[in-house]
Amino acid sequence: MAIEITGTGRAVPSKRVSNDDLASVTETNDEWIRSHTGIGNRHIADENTACSDLASEAAKNALAMAAGYTGTDLAERDRAAGEAAQSIDIIILATATADYYGTPSTACIAQNRLGAQKAAAMDITAGCTGFVYGLETAAGLLNISAQRKRALVIGSEVLSKMLNWDDRKTCVLFGDGAGAAVIEKTDNGAESKSGLLRTLLYADGSGAESLLMRRGGTRYPFKKGEVIDTSICVEMNGQEVYNFAVRAITDTINALLEEGNIGADDIKWIVPHQANARIVQAARRRLHIPAEKFYMNIEEYANTSSATIPIALDEMNRSGLLKKGDLLLTVGFGGGLTYGGNIIIW
Repeated sequence: MAIEITGTGRAVPSKRVSNDDLASVTETNDEWIRSHTGIGNRHIADENTACSDLASEAAKNALAMAAGYTGTDLAERDRAAGEAAQSIDIIILATATADYYGTPSTACIAQNRLGAQKAAAMDITAGCTGFVYGLETAAGLLNISAQRKRALVIGSEVLSKMLNWDDRKTCVLFGDGAGAAVIEKTDNGAESKSGLLRTLLYADGSGAESLLMRRGGTRYPFKKGEVIDTSICVEMNGQEVYNFAVRAITDTINALLEEGNIGADDIKWIVPHQANARIVQAARRRLHIPAEKFYMNIEEYANTSSATIPIALDEMNRSGLLKKGDLLLTVGFGGGLTYGGNIIIW
């Protein structure tokens, strides 16, 4: 048996905000942002768009592809996606920016919108490593039951609504978007060398306060009559996150290669979470892996947290960069702190 990706999809808001656009509303400039992060643009959701909206659009694109439809007619896409949704057994949605606090899960909202009537649905909170965690969670749930055949894994974020736009250290870093993948249990055995081969997942809760949204939970609840200057928003210790992220990438890639008995030369593509281009560059130099093996799109999307890896996979898939038999390595790191990666044969 194998767990194979049979469809990918993505959805990003139409509003594209450049560094120059940001410079008109906050004290920053294009040269500083590009030189420190590699970011040139980000896509920002309008006030009526929530996490489930982007998640559902990305999922429809992935479901339609899994059903064999890759055209551009939205009615035909929705028809194909609706039919494919009927066979989904599990929906895993990774997000740090859910529609609602605590309950209901955003996965349940997406499940209803997609018409996936037979699917169980739940959210995962693993920060920017969410899609990596989600793939392994969905694969595990498929493998332990003969009745479960297909799962939908989504990473979706509307981070723009969780930012302090007066904090130029964080507001320039993030964007909104969603990516999704349909995974399916197939009859291909281990000898076929296809699908999800190996996953490593890690956490380091000692760094929990390096990247967090502090207010609103039971640790820092809202209090009656309290006046606050800012609402729930991302807080980050940039230097601590940078140091953690470089170590997380290098450790994860080394461990995946060692456990899989694979050399870096065997890897066709490395698809990293992209919080900052300098993080990936520093890790790459430590690993002595050529830059061309890393698929980077941070210039266009900025940091979309759990959506980064699935957005990249869909871009690569639809542009023809991914060929059957290609060996891929994903690697993520983020709030929690969490980190991990997958080895996939396309």
